[in-house]
Amino acid sequence: MTHYEWLAIFMFVGFFAFIMSGYPVGYSFAATAILFGGIGYALGAFNLNLLKLMPSRWFGTMSDFTLLAIPFFIFMGSVFERSGLAEELLETVGRLLGRVRGGLALAVILVGTLLAATTGVVAATIIMMGMIALPAMLKQGYDKKLATGVITASGTLAQMIPPSLVLVVLSDQIGVQVGDLFVGSIIPGLLLSGLYMLYVIVITRLKPDLAPALPPEALSSSGSDMFRQAVRVILPPGLLVFMVLGSIFFGLASPTEAGSVGAAGACLLAWMNKRFSVKLIQDAAKSTAQLTALVITILFCSSLFSVVFDGLGGQRLITEWLVNLPGGYWTFIIVANIAIFLLGVFLEFVEICFIALPLVVPAAQALGIDMVWLAVVFAINLQTAFISPPVGFSLFYLQTTAPKEVPTSDIHKGALPFMALQLITLLIVLAFPQTVTWLIDLSAKTLP
Repeated sequence: MTHYEWLAIFMFVGFFAFIMSGYPVGYSFAATAILFGGIGYALGAFNLNLLKLMPSRWFGTMSDFTLLAIPFFIFMGSVFERSGLAEELLETVGRLLGRVRGGLALAVILVGTLLAATTGVVAATIIMMGMIALPAMLKQGYDKKLATGVITASGTLAQMIPPSLVLVVLSDQIGVQVGDLFVGSIIPGLLLSGLYMLYVIVITRLKPDLAPALPPEALSSSGSDMFRQAVRVILPPGLLVFMVLGSIFFGLASPTEAGSVGAAGACLLAWMNKRFSVKLIQDAAKSTAQLTALVITILFCSSLFSVVFDGLGGQRLITEWLVNLPGGYWTFIIVANIAIFLLGVFLEFVEICFIALPLVVPAAQALGIDMVWLAVVFAINLQTAFISPPVGFSLFYLQTTAPKEVPTSDIHKGALPFMALQLITLLIVLAFPQTVTWLIDLSAKTLP
Protein backbone atom coordinates (compact mmCIF):
# COMPACT_ATOMS: atom_id res chain seq x y z
CA MET A 1 0.00 0.00 0.00
CA THR A 2 1.36 3.38 -0.95
CA HIS A 3 1.58 6.25 1.46
CA TYR A 4 -1.88 7.67 0.66
CA GLU A 5 -3.94 4.61 -0.38
CA TRP A 6 -5.43 4.65 3.10
CA LEU A 7 -7.44 7.65 1.85
CA ALA A 8 -9.27 5.37 -0.61
CA ILE A 9 -10.21 2.99 2.20
CA PHE A 10 -11.49 5.83 4.37
CA MET A 11 -13.35 7.17 1.33
CA PHE A 12 -15.30 3.91 1.09
CA VAL A 13 -16.04 4.00 4.83
CA GLY A 14 -17.12 7.64 4.53
CA PHE A 15 -19.53 6.76 1.75
CA PHE A 16 -21.27 4.19 3.94
CA ALA A 17 -21.42 6.72 6.76
CA PHE A 18 -23.33 9.08 4.44
CA ILE A 19 -25.66 6.22 3.37
CA MET A 20 -26.41 5.11 6.94
CA SER A 21 -27.21 8.70 7.92
CA GLY A 22 -30.10 8.64 5.46
CA TYR A 23 -28.48 10.88 2.83
CA PRO A 24 -29.64 10.09 -0.76
CA VAL A 25 -27.35 7.60 -2.51
CA GLY A 26 -26.49 9.75 -5.52
CA TYR A 27 -25.59 12.73 -3.36
CA SER A 28 -23.64 10.45 -1.00
CA PHE A 29 -21.46 9.42 -3.95
CA ALA A 30 -20.89 13.05 -4.96
CA ALA A 31 -20.32 14.37 -1.42
CA THR A 32 -17.79 11.65 -0.61
CA ALA A 33 -15.94 12.22 -3.88
CA ILE A 34 -15.74 15.99 -3.33
CA LEU A 35 -14.64 15.63 0.31
CA PHE A 36 -11.90 13.04 -0.24
CA GLY A 37 -10.87 14.50 -3.58
CA GLY A 38 -10.22 17.78 -1.75
CA ILE A 39 -8.30 16.03 1.03
CA GLY A 40 -6.27 14.09 -1.53
CA TYR A 41 -5.46 17.24 -3.49
CA ALA A 42 -4.39 19.04 -0.31
CA LEU A 43 -2.04 16.14 0.52
CA GLY A 44 -0.73 15.90 -3.04
CA ALA A 45 -2.27 12.43 -3.48
CA PHE A 46 -4.91 13.34 -6.10
CA ASN A 47 -4.42 14.93 -9.51
CA LEU A 48 -7.24 17.36 -10.34
CA ASN A 49 -6.61 16.80 -14.06
CA LEU A 50 -8.42 13.45 -13.65
CA LEU A 51 -11.67 15.39 -13.29
CA LYS A 52 -11.34 16.37 -16.94
CA LEU A 53 -12.47 12.80 -17.66
CA MET A 54 -15.95 13.52 -16.29
CA PRO A 55 -17.52 15.29 -19.32
CA SER A 56 -16.52 12.47 -21.67
CA ARG A 57 -17.81 9.86 -19.20
CA TRP A 58 -21.14 11.60 -18.76
CA PHE A 59 -21.53 12.19 -22.48
CA GLY A 60 -20.71 8.53 -23.08
CA THR A 61 -23.39 7.53 -20.59
CA MET A 62 -26.08 9.69 -22.17
CA SER A 63 -25.21 8.43 -25.67
CA ASP A 64 -25.29 4.76 -24.59
CA PHE A 65 -28.06 3.19 -26.68
CA THR A 66 -28.37 0.27 -24.22
CA LEU A 67 -29.42 2.49 -21.32
CA LEU A 68 -32.33 3.76 -23.39
CA ALA A 69 -33.95 0.38 -22.67
CA ILE A 70 -34.48 1.45 -19.05
CA PRO A 71 -37.32 3.97 -19.59
CA PHE A 72 -38.97 1.73 -22.21
CA PHE A 73 -39.21 -1.27 -19.89
CA ILE A 74 -40.25 0.86 -16.90
CA PHE A 75 -43.00 2.47 -18.99
CA MET A 76 -44.16 -0.93 -20.25
CA GLY A 77 -44.50 -2.28 -16.72
CA SER A 78 -46.10 0.89 -15.40
CA VAL A 79 -48.83 0.85 -18.07
CA PHE A 80 -49.49 -2.85 -17.47
CA GLU A 81 -49.78 -2.38 -13.71
CA ARG A 82 -51.73 0.93 -13.67
CA SER A 83 -54.25 -0.22 -16.29
CA GLY A 84 -55.45 -3.02 -14.02
CA LEU A 85 -54.37 -5.74 -16.46
CA ALA A 86 -51.98 -7.24 -13.90
CA GLU A 87 -54.73 -7.36 -11.27
CA GLU A 88 -57.15 -9.07 -13.69
CA LEU A 89 -54.45 -11.56 -14.63
CA LEU A 90 -53.90 -12.54 -11.00
CA GLU A 91 -57.63 -12.98 -10.32
CA THR A 92 -58.18 -15.07 -13.44
CA VAL A 93 -55.28 -17.46 -12.87
CA GLY A 94 -56.33 -17.79 -9.22
CA ARG A 95 -59.80 -18.96 -10.22
CA LEU A 96 -58.35 -21.20 -12.94
CA LEU A 97 -56.17 -23.10 -10.43
CA GLY A 98 -58.59 -22.78 -7.52
CA ARG A 99 -59.65 -26.44 -7.62
CA VAL A 100 -56.05 -27.59 -7.06
CA ARG A 101 -54.71 -27.87 -3.52
CA GLY A 102 -52.38 -24.91 -3.15
CA GLY A 103 -53.82 -23.54 -6.40
CA LEU A 104 -53.86 -19.92 -5.23
CA ALA A 105 -50.20 -20.14 -4.25
CA LEU A 106 -49.35 -21.71 -7.62
CA ALA A 107 -51.35 -18.94 -9.33
CA VAL A 108 -49.32 -16.28 -7.49
CA ILE A 109 -46.07 -17.90 -8.69
CA LEU A 110 -47.28 -18.18 -12.29
CA VAL A 111 -48.55 -14.62 -12.34
CA GLY A 112 -45.39 -13.40 -10.59
CA THR A 113 -43.35 -15.03 -13.35
CA LEU A 114 -45.43 -13.44 -16.09
CA LEU A 115 -45.47 -10.05 -14.39
CA ALA A 116 -41.69 -10.26 -13.98
CA ALA A 117 -41.47 -10.51 -17.76
CA THR A 118 -43.82 -7.55 -18.27
CA THR A 119 -43.46 -5.12 -15.37
CA GLY A 120 -39.90 -5.69 -14.16
CA VAL A 121 -40.67 -3.66 -11.01
CA VAL A 122 -40.46 -5.59 -7.73
CA ALA A 123 -42.22 -3.11 -5.45
CA ALA A 124 -45.28 -2.70 -7.67
CA THR A 125 -45.66 -6.46 -8.16
CA ILE A 126 -45.41 -7.34 -4.46
CA ILE A 127 -47.70 -4.53 -3.30
CA MET A 128 -50.33 -5.45 -5.90
CA MET A 129 -50.25 -9.16 -5.03
CA GLY A 130 -50.21 -8.32 -1.33
CA MET A 131 -53.39 -6.29 -1.73
CA ILE A 132 -55.22 -8.84 -3.91
CA ALA A 133 -53.84 -12.35 -3.38
CA LEU A 134 -52.91 -12.28 0.32
CA PRO A 135 -56.43 -11.52 1.65
CA ALA A 136 -57.86 -14.14 -0.73
CA MET A 137 -55.43 -16.82 0.49
CA LEU A 138 -56.02 -15.96 4.14
CA LYS A 139 -59.78 -16.09 3.59
CA GLN A 140 -59.47 -19.61 2.17
CA GLY A 141 -57.48 -20.78 5.20
CA TYR A 142 -53.93 -20.63 3.83
CA ASP A 143 -51.06 -20.69 6.29
CA LYS A 144 -49.83 -17.14 6.79
CA LYS A 145 -46.16 -18.00 6.39
CA LEU A 146 -46.74 -19.92 3.15
CA ALA A 147 -48.95 -17.17 1.71
CA THR A 148 -46.51 -14.34 2.49
CA GLY A 149 -43.47 -16.35 1.42
CA VAL A 150 -44.98 -17.13 -1.98
CA ILE A 151 -45.81 -13.46 -2.60
CA THR A 152 -42.40 -12.05 -1.61
CA ALA A 153 -40.49 -14.71 -3.54
CA SER A 154 -42.51 -14.60 -6.75
CA GLY A 155 -42.76 -10.81 -6.68
CA THR A 156 -38.98 -10.60 -6.52
CA LEU A 157 -38.68 -12.64 -9.74
CA ALA A 158 -38.90 -9.26 -11.49
CA GLN A 159 -35.22 -8.82 -10.54
CA MET A 160 -34.19 -11.98 -12.37
CA ILE A 161 -36.47 -12.64 -15.34
CA PRO A 162 -35.91 -10.38 -18.35
CA PRO A 163 -36.64 -7.68 -19.24
CA SER A 164 -35.31 -6.63 -15.85
CA LEU A 165 -33.98 -3.26 -14.79
CA VAL A 166 -31.40 -5.12 -12.69
CA LEU A 167 -30.03 -6.87 -15.77
CA VAL A 168 -29.85 -3.63 -17.77
CA VAL A 169 -27.86 -1.91 -15.02
CA LEU A 170 -25.66 -4.99 -14.53
CA SER A 171 -24.87 -5.11 -18.25
CA ASP A 172 -23.77 -1.47 -18.20
CA GLN A 173 -21.59 -1.84 -15.11
CA ILE A 174 -20.05 -5.19 -16.02
CA GLY A 175 -19.59 -4.33 -19.68
CA VAL A 176 -21.51 -7.15 -21.39
CA GLN A 177 -24.23 -7.11 -24.03
CA VAL A 178 -27.61 -6.70 -22.36
CA GLY A 179 -29.12 -9.03 -24.98
CA ASP A 180 -26.75 -11.82 -23.91
CA LEU A 181 -27.63 -11.13 -20.29
CA PHE A 182 -31.37 -11.30 -21.03
CA VAL A 183 -30.99 -14.60 -22.88
CA GLY A 184 -28.60 -16.06 -20.29
CA SER A 185 -30.93 -15.31 -17.37
CA ILE A 186 -34.00 -17.05 -18.84
CA ILE A 187 -33.15 -20.60 -17.69
CA PRO A 188 -32.05 -19.59 -14.15
CA GLY A 189 -35.18 -17.41 -13.82
CA LEU A 190 -37.51 -20.20 -14.92
CA LEU A 191 -35.59 -22.62 -12.70
CA LEU A 192 -36.34 -20.39 -9.72
CA SER A 193 -40.02 -20.23 -10.64
CA GLY A 194 -40.15 -24.01 -11.15
CA LEU A 195 -38.54 -24.70 -7.76
CA TYR A 196 -41.08 -22.41 -6.08
CA MET A 197 -43.95 -24.33 -7.69
CA LEU A 198 -42.40 -27.71 -6.84
CA TYR A 199 -42.02 -26.62 -3.21
CA VAL A 200 -45.68 -25.54 -3.00
CA ILE A 201 -46.86 -28.82 -4.58
CA VAL A 202 -44.75 -30.95 -2.23
CA ILE A 203 -45.45 -29.02 0.98
CA THR A 204 -49.21 -28.90 0.36
CA ARG A 205 -49.25 -32.66 -0.21
CA LEU A 206 -47.27 -33.32 2.96
CA LYS A 207 -49.29 -30.79 5.00
CA PRO A 208 -52.72 -30.37 3.35
CA ASP A 209 -53.91 -27.99 6.06
CA LEU A 210 -51.42 -25.33 4.86
CA ALA A 211 -53.31 -24.64 1.60
CA PRO A 212 -56.86 -25.98 1.14
CA ALA A 213 -58.49 -26.07 -2.29
CA LEU A 214 -61.15 -23.47 -3.03
CA PRO A 215 -64.74 -24.59 -2.27
CA PRO A 216 -67.09 -24.99 -5.29
CA GLU A 217 -69.05 -21.84 -4.37
CA ALA A 218 -65.86 -19.76 -4.77
CA LEU A 219 -65.59 -20.85 -8.40
CA SER A 220 -68.49 -18.93 -9.89
CA SER A 221 -67.61 -19.28 -13.59
CA SER A 222 -68.41 -22.34 -15.67
CA GLY A 223 -65.64 -24.26 -17.38
CA SER A 224 -66.23 -22.75 -20.83
CA ASP A 225 -66.55 -19.21 -19.44
CA MET A 226 -63.39 -19.70 -17.41
CA PHE A 227 -61.53 -20.93 -20.48
CA ARG A 228 -62.61 -17.96 -22.60
CA GLN A 229 -61.64 -15.51 -19.85
CA ALA A 230 -58.29 -17.22 -19.39
CA VAL A 231 -57.54 -16.94 -23.11
CA ARG A 232 -58.59 -13.28 -23.15
CA VAL A 233 -56.57 -12.32 -20.07
CA ILE A 234 -53.49 -14.58 -20.27
CA LEU A 235 -52.79 -14.92 -24.00
CA PRO A 236 -52.18 -11.23 -24.91
CA PRO A 237 -49.55 -10.57 -22.17
CA GLY A 238 -47.94 -13.91 -23.05
CA LEU A 239 -47.69 -12.88 -26.69
CA LEU A 240 -46.26 -9.52 -25.67
CA VAL A 241 -43.55 -11.22 -23.61
CA PHE A 242 -42.78 -13.55 -26.51
CA MET A 243 -42.51 -10.62 -28.92
CA VAL A 244 -40.15 -8.72 -26.61
CA LEU A 245 -37.88 -11.61 -25.58
CA GLY A 246 -38.23 -13.55 -28.82
CA SER A 247 -37.11 -10.59 -30.91
CA ILE A 248 -33.96 -10.35 -28.75
CA PHE A 249 -33.31 -14.11 -28.79
CA PHE A 250 -33.62 -14.43 -32.57
CA GLY A 251 -31.60 -11.29 -33.20
CA LEU A 252 -34.47 -9.38 -34.76
CA ALA A 253 -34.15 -6.40 -32.42
CA SER A 254 -31.80 -4.95 -29.84
CA PRO A 255 -33.05 -4.84 -26.23
CA THR A 256 -33.76 -1.12 -26.62
CA GLU A 257 -35.81 -1.71 -29.78
CA ALA A 258 -37.61 -4.61 -28.09
CA GLY A 259 -38.35 -2.33 -25.14
CA SER A 260 -40.02 0.19 -27.42
CA VAL A 261 -42.16 -2.63 -28.86
CA GLY A 262 -43.07 -3.68 -25.33
CA ALA A 263 -44.05 -0.15 -24.33
CA ALA A 264 -46.24 0.24 -27.41
CA GLY A 265 -47.67 -3.24 -26.89
CA ALA A 266 -48.65 -2.47 -23.29
CA CYS A 267 -50.52 0.62 -24.50
CA LEU A 268 -52.25 -1.49 -27.16
CA LEU A 269 -53.36 -4.06 -24.57
CA ALA A 270 -54.75 -1.28 -22.36
CA TRP A 271 -56.64 0.13 -25.37
CA MET A 272 -58.02 -3.31 -26.33
CA ASN A 273 -59.35 -3.72 -22.80
CA LYS A 274 -60.90 -0.21 -22.88
CA ARG A 275 -58.57 1.04 -20.15
CA PHE A 276 -56.43 3.39 -22.19
CA SER A 277 -56.65 7.05 -21.15
CA VAL A 278 -54.63 10.24 -21.08
CA LYS A 279 -54.32 9.97 -17.29
CA LEU A 280 -52.90 6.45 -17.63
CA ILE A 281 -50.17 7.69 -19.97
CA GLN A 282 -49.45 10.71 -17.76
CA ASP A 283 -49.12 8.59 -14.60
CA ALA A 284 -46.99 5.98 -16.35
CA ALA A 285 -44.77 8.66 -17.91
CA LYS A 286 -44.31 10.42 -14.56
CA SER A 287 -43.37 7.16 -12.83
CA THR A 288 -40.96 6.33 -15.67
CA ALA A 289 -39.32 9.76 -15.54
CA GLN A 290 -38.83 9.59 -11.77
CA LEU A 291 -37.25 6.14 -11.73
CA THR A 292 -35.09 6.80 -14.81
CA ALA A 293 -33.87 10.12 -13.37
CA LEU A 294 -32.97 8.33 -10.13
CA VAL A 295 -30.87 5.73 -11.98
CA ILE A 296 -29.09 8.30 -14.17
CA THR A 297 -28.40 10.61 -11.20
CA ILE A 298 -26.79 7.75 -9.28
CA LEU A 299 -24.84 6.77 -12.41
CA PHE A 300 -23.48 10.30 -12.88
CA CYS A 301 -22.53 10.73 -9.21
CA SER A 302 -21.00 7.24 -9.00
CA SER A 303 -18.80 8.12 -12.00
CA LEU A 304 -17.34 11.03 -10.02
CA PHE A 305 -16.84 8.72 -7.02
CA SER A 306 -15.11 6.15 -9.25
CA VAL A 307 -12.68 8.71 -10.73
CA VAL A 308 -11.62 9.99 -7.29
CA PHE A 309 -11.44 6.49 -5.79
CA ASP A 310 -9.28 5.28 -8.67
CA GLY A 311 -7.15 8.43 -8.51
CA LEU A 312 -6.38 7.69 -4.85
CA GLY A 313 -5.26 4.15 -5.78
CA GLY A 314 -8.29 2.37 -4.36
CA GLN A 315 -9.20 0.42 -7.50
CA ARG A 316 -5.65 -0.91 -7.90
CA LEU A 317 -5.54 -1.90 -4.23
CA ILE A 318 -8.85 -3.83 -4.35
CA THR A 319 -7.99 -5.57 -7.64
CA GLU A 320 -4.61 -6.74 -6.34
CA TRP A 321 -6.20 -8.04 -3.16
CA LEU A 322 -8.95 -9.96 -4.96
CA VAL A 323 -6.69 -11.43 -7.64
CA ASN A 324 -4.15 -12.61 -5.06
CA LEU A 325 -6.64 -14.31 -2.74
CA PRO A 326 -5.59 -17.86 -1.75
CA GLY A 327 -7.48 -20.30 -3.96
CA GLY A 328 -7.75 -17.90 -6.87
CA TYR A 329 -10.88 -18.34 -9.02
CA TRP A 330 -13.28 -19.98 -6.57
CA THR A 331 -12.13 -17.98 -3.57
CA PHE A 332 -12.85 -14.81 -5.54
CA ILE A 333 -16.31 -16.13 -6.49
CA ILE A 334 -17.11 -16.94 -2.85
CA VAL A 335 -15.79 -13.65 -1.44
CA ALA A 336 -17.51 -11.56 -4.14
CA ASN A 337 -20.86 -13.30 -3.61
CA ILE A 338 -20.70 -12.93 0.17
CA ALA A 339 -19.96 -9.21 -0.24
CA ILE A 340 -22.81 -8.74 -2.76
CA PHE A 341 -25.23 -10.61 -0.50
CA LEU A 342 -24.34 -8.58 2.60
CA LEU A 343 -24.69 -5.32 0.66
CA GLY A 344 -28.01 -6.56 -0.74
CA VAL A 345 -29.43 -6.95 2.74
CA PHE A 346 -29.06 -3.21 3.38
CA LEU A 347 -29.00 -1.48 -0.02
CA GLU A 348 -31.09 -1.38 -3.20
CA PHE A 349 -29.74 -3.20 -6.27
CA VAL A 350 -28.96 0.05 -8.16
CA GLU A 351 -26.78 1.22 -5.30
CA ILE A 352 -24.96 -2.12 -5.13
CA CYS A 353 -24.32 -2.15 -8.87
CA PHE A 354 -22.61 1.24 -8.69
CA ILE A 355 -20.75 0.53 -5.43
CA ALA A 356 -19.50 -3.05 -5.62
CA LEU A 357 -19.30 -3.99 -9.30
CA PRO A 358 -16.64 -1.43 -10.31
CA LEU A 359 -14.48 -2.99 -7.58
CA VAL A 360 -14.90 -6.67 -8.52
CA VAL A 361 -15.10 -6.47 -12.34
CA PRO A 362 -11.37 -5.75 -12.98
CA ALA A 363 -10.38 -8.69 -10.75
CA ALA A 364 -12.91 -10.98 -12.46
CA GLN A 365 -11.56 -10.01 -15.88
CA ALA A 366 -8.00 -10.63 -14.71
CA LEU A 367 -9.02 -14.12 -13.55
CA GLY A 368 -10.63 -14.90 -16.92
CA ILE A 369 -14.19 -15.33 -15.58
CA ASP A 370 -17.13 -15.38 -18.02
CA MET A 371 -18.67 -11.98 -17.31
CA VAL A 372 -22.19 -12.83 -18.51
CA TRP A 373 -22.27 -15.86 -16.23
CA LEU A 374 -20.93 -13.77 -13.35
CA ALA A 375 -23.63 -11.13 -13.93
CA VAL A 376 -26.39 -13.77 -13.73
CA VAL A 377 -24.83 -15.20 -10.56
CA PHE A 378 -24.85 -11.73 -9.01
CA ALA A 379 -28.48 -11.22 -10.11
CA ILE A 380 -29.54 -14.42 -8.29
CA ASN A 381 -27.52 -13.34 -5.28
CA LEU A 382 -29.20 -9.92 -5.20
CA GLN A 383 -32.61 -11.58 -5.43
CA THR A 384 -31.77 -13.77 -2.43
CA ALA A 385 -30.67 -10.73 -0.44
CA PHE A 386 -33.89 -8.93 -1.40
CA ILE A 387 -36.04 -11.38 0.62
CA SER A 388 -33.60 -12.09 3.43
CA PRO A 389 -34.79 -11.25 6.98
CA PRO A 390 -34.68 -9.00 8.84
CA VAL A 391 -34.28 -6.09 6.40
CA GLY A 392 -34.95 -7.52 2.92
CA PHE A 393 -36.73 -4.88 0.84
CA SER A 394 -39.40 -7.29 -0.46
CA LEU A 395 -40.43 -8.03 3.13
CA PHE A 396 -40.96 -4.32 3.79
CA TYR A 397 -42.99 -3.93 0.59
CA LEU A 398 -45.37 -6.68 1.72
CA GLN A 399 -45.56 -5.31 5.26
CA THR A 400 -47.00 -2.06 3.90
CA THR A 401 -50.06 -3.88 2.50
CA ALA A 402 -50.42 -6.97 4.71
CA PRO A 403 -53.57 -7.20 6.90
CA LYS A 404 -53.14 -6.52 10.59
CA GLU A 405 -53.65 -10.19 11.47
CA VAL A 406 -50.40 -11.06 9.63
CA PRO A 407 -47.49 -10.41 12.03
CA THR A 408 -44.11 -9.29 10.76
CA SER A 409 -42.55 -12.44 12.18
CA ASP A 410 -44.69 -14.61 9.87
CA ILE A 411 -43.61 -12.57 6.84
CA HIS A 412 -39.96 -13.07 7.77
CA LYS A 413 -40.34 -16.78 8.57
CA GLY A 414 -42.29 -17.33 5.36
CA ALA A 415 -39.36 -16.06 3.29
CA LEU A 416 -36.84 -18.56 4.70
CA PRO A 417 -37.81 -21.65 2.60
CA PHE A 418 -37.73 -19.55 -0.56
CA MET A 419 -34.33 -18.14 0.39
CA ALA A 420 -33.13 -21.75 0.57
CA LEU A 421 -34.56 -22.43 -2.91
CA GLN A 422 -32.78 -19.37 -4.26
CA LEU A 423 -29.49 -20.52 -2.73
CA ILE A 424 -30.02 -23.95 -4.35
CA THR A 425 -30.51 -22.19 -7.70
CA LEU A 426 -27.35 -20.16 -7.09
CA LEU A 427 -25.36 -23.35 -6.40
CA ILE A 428 -26.78 -25.00 -9.55
CA VAL A 429 -25.75 -22.03 -11.70
CA LEU A 430 -22.30 -21.96 -10.07
CA ALA A 431 -21.82 -25.70 -10.67
CA PHE A 432 -23.30 -25.70 -14.18
CA PRO A 433 -22.45 -22.52 -16.12
CA GLN A 434 -24.28 -24.09 -19.10
CA THR A 435 -27.55 -22.99 -17.45
CA VAL A 436 -26.50 -19.49 -18.53
CA THR A 437 -24.38 -20.08 -21.62
CA TRP A 438 -26.44 -22.73 -23.47
CA LEU A 439 -29.20 -20.40 -24.67
CA ILE A 440 -26.67 -17.71 -25.53
CA ASP A 441 -24.75 -20.17 -27.74
CA LEU A 442 -28.01 -21.41 -29.26
CA SER A 443 -29.10 -17.83 -29.94
CA ALA A 444 -25.80 -17.09 -31.66
CA LYS A 445 -26.30 -20.10 -33.94
CA THR A 446 -29.77 -18.92 -34.99
CA LEU A 447 -28.53 -15.50 -36.09
CA PRO A 448 -28.02 -15.05 -39.83
